[in-house]
Amino acid sequence: MKRQEFLKYLRQHGCSLIREGASHSWWGNPLENKRSSVPRHTEIDNDLANKICKDLGIPKIK
Repeated sequence: MKRQEFLKYLRQHGCSLIREGASHSWWGNPLENKRSSVPRHTEIDNDLANKICKDLGIPKIK
């Protein structure tokens, strides 16, 4: 999955950018009080995307 599509998916589910790290961006879900790091690769593997969704407490990608 393209990174930009994944970030759009995160925003649609109420997540927001917390801060930029050296090689990752930190995203959080304020409703669940959870956060996770998102790598800055142009492509994000579906297994990794689903793990990030689980960490943030949002539905997995179909």
